[in-house]
Amino acid sequence: MNILLSKPHMSGREMIYVEEAFSSNWIAPLGPNVNAFEDELGKYTDHAHMLATSSGTAALHLALMTLGIEKNDLVFCQTLTFVASVNPILYVGATPVFIDSEDETWNMSPEALRKALVQAATKGRLPKAVIVVHLYGVVAKIGEIRQICKEFEVPLIEDAAESLGSTWQGLMTGTIGDIGFYSFNGNKIITTSGGGMLLLGSDSQRQHALKLATQARENELHYEHEEVGYNYRLSNVSAGIGRGQLEVIEQRVRARRNVFKRYERMFSEMDVTYQQEVPYSRANRWLTAMQLGRDVVSRDQLIQHLTGAGIESRPVWKPMHLQPLYRDAEYVTVDGEDVSRRLFENGICLPSSSNMTIGEQQKVIQTVLDTRSFIKEKSV
Repeated sequence: MNILLSKPHMSGREMIYVEEAFSSNWIAPLGPNVNAFEDELGKYTDHAHMLATSSGTAALHLALMTLGIEKNDLVFCQTLTFVASVNPILYVGATPVFIDSEDETWNMSPEALRKALVQAATKGRLPKAVIVVHLYGVVAKIGEIRQICKEFEVPLIEDAAESLGSTWQGLMTGTIGDIGFYSFNGNKIITTSGGGMLLLGSDSQRQHALKLATQARENELHYEHEEVGYNYRLSNVSAGIGRGQLEVIEQRVRARRNVFKRYERMFSEMDVTYQQEVPYSRANRWLTAMQLGRDVVSRDQLIQHLTGAGIESRPVWKPMHLQPLYRDAEYVTVDGEDVSRRLFENGICLPSSSNMTIGEQQKVIQTVLDTRSFIKEKSV
């Protein structure tokens, strides 16, 4: 592909911290860069209890264990998301219940969530947590969702893997619920190659999560273990990359938002819609996701046409309740309307890298605009 969906964008500062790791021989999954990355991201997000992890998936696994979620517990989760938002529920032996989306942000529907919680309360079996996702960096209706979770006294986990730099009422996503986490995978808005960050609610939670992330060793001279632990800490080298990336996070957010605004402006005459920002929020627009209307070619036709032009694109995440792995899971909608299915069937993600050139984006735009005539010619 000539134009990728979301590629890494180095600041030029990363090697300073990486070389420090090598020169000091701090190569293990601990060290000065790890501590500094936690501190610096804590200052950026105004959050005190940070734990750098080997991935966002590891962070969610630790979050569930920190909350004491175990076999046969229920966890409510947004269905329109990447599978890594859900698989850790199975890691701990719990059972996922999927919640439909709403049309504005494409994220968890507060109305569907309330319906699911009322049903669960009636049965006397409330979930042990709710996982909300800020899909493609667009903030969910987090104020409503947080209030509903408080009413039912259910902890709220924010999957902010895609939304570092997104805000609501001045608060960073990941800091609004009881526990949150970020991902620094290679395609994210900033990267550590692979890595994540867990945001805990207290120092005691952080200490427990740290213990679990380092093989659950007890405080003894010898190696003593009373519970199962994991190797989930971020390496000092990777953390150095993250420090260099974090220095330019606001530049990256501005760049991605500008990419979105340019798409929105250039496609203004097309029958397409986008994720909407809730009041008092800022989306980082990690990816520009677009819904195709009736007057536009099908999603698969558009992807095929873009691919032929050397442009990477991708369908919106396939909802979890439609995945073979989760075919038997409970799924809660509002009035039976499957919003997330419709969003998946008509949704496409366009190249959104912060280091896209104007010329590259113009090529994407022109290719999309040309698609209707291309399809017409093919069908003649």
